[in-house]
Amino acid sequence: MKIGFAGLGVMGAPMARHLVQAGHVVTGFNRSRDKAGAWAEATGGRFAATVAEAADGADLFILCVGDDADVRQVTVGALPHLADGAVIVDHTTTSARVAREMAALAATQGRSFIDAPVSGGQAGAENGQLSVMAGGEAAALARVEPVLAAYSKAVRHMGPSGSGQLTKMVNQIAIAGIVQGLAEAIHFAEVAGLDADAAYDAISRGAAQSWQMDNRWKTMAEGRFDFGFAVDWMRKDLGLVLDEARTNGAHLALTALVDQFYSEVQAMGGSRWDTSSLAARLRDRTKRA
Repeated sequence: MKIGFAGLGVMGAPMARHLVQAGHVVTGFNRSRDKAGAWAEATGGRFAATVAEAADGADLFILCVGDDADVRQVTVGALPHLADGAVIVDHTTTSARVAREMAALAATQGRSFIDAPVSGGQAGAENGQLSVMAGGEAAALARVEPVLAAYSKAVRHMGPSGSGQLTKMVNQIAIAGIVQGLAEAIHFAEVAGLDADAAYDAISRGAAQSWQMDNRWKTMAEGRFDFGFAVDWMRKDLGLVLDEARTNGAHLALTALVDQFYSEVQAMGGSRWDTSSLAARLRDRTKRA
């Protein structure tokens, strides 16, 4: 399949690489031309100087960019140049509103737009093990799902346009609560004089077990927060969640509180720390007490 791919960052670059390795003709675009050129040289893919060039004649156009504004700009720029009946798959985490807007716009031009945010982080992208939650036309998703398998372990259709983004919001709500719970558990163990590793061994095989506990407890206890998904990006995502909640009436007191805690991490200089850095906030508060 002829594919255009916009956004060759820490997530997009390995995803696009998997597509090249699967035998697809992939033309990549990135606002930083040097980054696009480096990706093409490393993978054997092609790179374009403009969105229009990357989209030219493509049957599938994939986005993995920054925010709502980026998605609007790239989608509007790509649509007129795509092949008839082409599918746009957007892996950016955005508002459900922009997903619906872009789906409606694509439909007027005989194309389909699938909102398809992912979970699994940089490691999932590198290893081709992302989970994709998709909204939009089921038939359009079915056409491209075999292609998405190059970098995903699961693709789930969640409903009409915007449903993928709403599901990603559910994911971020759950992660925020779990990570805050772990941060407080580790903090409590430290203050109580317990050995954090021993506490993990004691509780990790019971009802408290989670992916976050298994993969982040030890590093949180050690004060290491360099595992990919940054606090700045989590705050962007939680902002989308809280905006949506104001519209649909959902009560998200814990999510709003954790968002505030992340703002405190930013104020500590932790904007680029990963989301498990909630533990650093509690440690800092103890030092200042």
